[in-house]
Amino acid sequence: MTVSQTSFRQAVLDPSQAVPDGLIDGADGPAGRRFSVYRNNVVVSLTEALRTAFPLVHKLLGGATFGQLAAIFVRAHPPASPMMMHYGAALPDFLAGFAPLAQIGYLADCARLDLALRSSYHASDCAPLSAEKLQCDPEDLMQLQLALAPATQIIRSSWPLYDIWKMNTVEGAPKPRAVAQNVLITRPNFDPTPHLLPPGGATWLEQLHKGYPLGEATETAQMATPDFDLTQTLSVALHTGALTDHHTKDH
Repeated sequence: MTVSQTSFRQAVLDPSQAVPDGLIDGADGPAGRRFSVYRNNVVVSLTEALRTAFPLVHKLLGGATFGQLAAIFVRAHPPASPMMMHYGAALPDFLAGFAPLAQIGYLADCARLDLALRSSYHASDCAPLSAEKLQCDPEDLMQLQLALAPATQIIRSSWPLYDIWKMNTVEGAPKPRAVAQNVLITRPNFDPTPHLLPPGGATWLEQLHKGYPLGEATETAQMATPDFDLTQTLSVALHTGALTDHHTKDH
């Protein structure tokens, strides 16, 4: 009897299912015990991969609850690639609709933060934009198109996401404020780091990412957020290496 890939995968990820019929071991005997060991190792390995990829979520939930969550997630979202560095991309959306943890409304955004940190870590390198390249005529400056560095990630949140991250990773950090916070993630050295974006900063950076010149991106940010401060936001972007080489609208 041939065991289908679908039934094998379902049995591997769900310990409540019986060993697939027709599965034998190396000695042509029933593979029940070996399969159970293999099944346990697979789930443990995937759980460990999630724990490594989502440290903030793990810290917030604790080991026992995270393990229970991981077991449910693994069955619903088995790996689509043998490269474990990509596993767990569906976790933020999964958490957003996971009723048992609905009382932790910020948990999905924390998973997005963890995911963005991992994406930033694996992004390609590039030379950061230097402040000297912005020293030009004001009219020419407003026509510049500034590119985001490959490692740059932007997360919009209705929660104090940056404060939540800081309280759970930096000793002595204060409790989160009751405000919405957008987070910029960059990798100026080796490790990705979250930074709190000023008001309107996310809109400005997103406009630059879409290819709009600095002047138009600034106007859009000011319309969306009247207290947008270009100098402050540009300073954050330069200091963190969020931007890379620039070019004019015609080049």
